[in-house]
Amino acid sequence: MPTKYIHFTDEQKEQARRTDLADLLRSQGEALKRSGSEYEWRDGSQKVTIRGNLWFHQYEQKGGDAVDFVRRFYNKSYPEAMVYLLGGASGVLTVSPPIEKKTAEPFVLPEKNDNMRRVYAYLMHHRGVDRDVLYAFAHKGMIYESAEYHNAVFVGYDAHGNAAHANLRGTGSESTFKGNVPGSRPEYSFHWTGSSDKLYLFEAPIDMLSYISMHKDGWQKHSYAACCGVSDRVMLQMLQDDSNIKTVCLCLDNDEAGWKADKRIADKLFTQGIQTEILVPIHKDWNEDLLFPEESEVEDECRVLQL
Repeated sequence: MPTKYIHFTDEQKEQARRTDLADLLRSQGEALKRSGSEYEWRDGSQKVTIRGNLWFHQYEQKGGDAVDFVRRFYNKSYPEAMVYLLGGASGVLTVSPPIEKKTAEPFVLPEKNDNMRRVYAYLMHHRGVDRDVLYAFAHKGMIYESAEYHNAVFVGYDAHGNAAHANLRGTGSESTFKGNVPGSRPEYSFHWTGSSDKLYLFEAPIDMLSYISMHKDGWQKHSYAACCGVSDRVMLQMLQDDSNIKTVCLCLDNDEAGWKADKRIADKLFTQGIQTEILVPIHKDWNEDLLFPEESEVEDECRVLQL
């Protein structure tokens, strides 16, 4: 007979998910071996790496958090694992209402303008993007100018070469407009696929172009992606499509939202056995670092002195 579904609050889910696995295993009389900042635990003869509330099975190449651990290794259902980790508290017993699925909007790219003068002027002169870098993306049809509003359009393609996402940015001197075209699929947001084993993840297309402009030497060999926010959907899709990627460099904004996303995404990557590096701009984002290099150098020296 299937276990009855129990609704747990977000606070209860987070509490259970954050359970320290080393403490849990010790309470069960399990042996752990220290390995740097992590622990090793044996699932029979197979090694499982433990870090706080996270685990990674080296043989199966799978991992997860504390709830996943109890489900996998103690053969518990999700409600049983939650109750166990919450110390037997029953929580809220109301059944969650079914989630109504919305009909997906059709995805249609904005009509192209017959030239890119405004986009080139905006990205090169106002945003400081390197000319060669910009031309490389424009040549592949990944950046163009829309006909109606003259927005910069940053196009993401799926694995079959079909446009699946478009991020828009106003090019007027006073414009703050930005947003995604309705029907865009976030797993295919603006990205570049290279041949190396390294992927760089950014919040916005302009930050991605700015970072590349500052690190031009051999940039085409690496992979890059812009979340168009702080989602990790495009990163996960690229990891799925390219098994060659072994390291993800998180290059999100230097603010609270970026810091929280760094931690969340780094934890998820750990459970997948992917190495993580966190690169933080000196200013709020990489475009500001590109536009104010002298200030970046001074602040960088001050930061080093403070460490």
